[in-house]
Amino acid sequence: MRTVFGVFGDPVAHSKSPDMHNAAFRELDMDCIYHAFRVSPENLKDALLGARAMGFGGVNLTVPLKQEALKIVEADSLAAGIGAINTVDFKDGMKGYNTDGLGAKRTLEEKDVTIKGSNVLIVGAGGASRAIAFQFAKDGADIIIANRTEQKAINLASEVAAVGSARGCGLESIKELIAESDILINCTTLGMHPNTEGTIATAEDMHPDLTVFDIVYNPLETRLLKEAKKAGAKAVTGEMMLIYQGAEAFKIWTGVEPPINVMKKAVLEGL
Repeated sequence: MRTVFGVFGDPVAHSKSPDMHNAAFRELDMDCIYHAFRVSPENLKDALLGARAMGFGGVNLTVPLKQEALKIVEADSLAAGIGAINTVDFKDGMKGYNTDGLGAKRTLEEKDVTIKGSNVLIVGAGGASRAIAFQFAKDGADIIIANRTEQKAINLASEVAAVGSARGCGLESIKELIAESDILINCTTLGMHPNTEGTIATAEDMHPDLTVFDIVYNPLETRLLKEAKKAGAKAVTGEMMLIYQGAEAFKIWTGVEPPINVMKKAVLEGL
């Protein structure tokens, strides 16, 4: 019988996870299929229990469900420390994992960007921000988390400080913060389809030695990345983070190494 996998979120229609996972299943001749399901936070528990009861192989979680899932599934030590879950496996109950941080790390390393010793400014304090902040602080970066709600950034930074250097602040001084940063990471939904004109910064805020990484991947080239190119900064698109975190989830669910190039081709074609 065909095994079903999926991504839960709200909104979720923009997700390219079905494209890349289904391409990998076809390439490996696996009798599996992956769908997107719109699930609100208040319905997450029922959705996860239903998926498990119906024999799903596993699911990914996206906005706004990553932190809510901690109340429902058994998180591994990394996901528990991060405080967010993006992958749930049903082989033995409901186990939660977080592959976002590793996906971001592999994306920047692929672009020859050094994380250790870098000043990293992360804008946003949601689930993806948590994962990246924990991963990069653990890898030796100096982290600043800036968020519209300052206290949320301060609270997150205090947690991240358990594994490395981190502080939180509001967005009032973002221009000054960018000027002092080596890496700028957008972990908000600004610039995501269909509101593609949104951006956390413009070219005049940036400098040529800056790496600008936007985890938004739809559109592939966000306004933020266009502004980065105008400033002569290195622009890093978000699709590889999606692909690498998805590849880790694929391995958790199936124990099989997925074909990264096939997954990448499917995502790019979908975009």
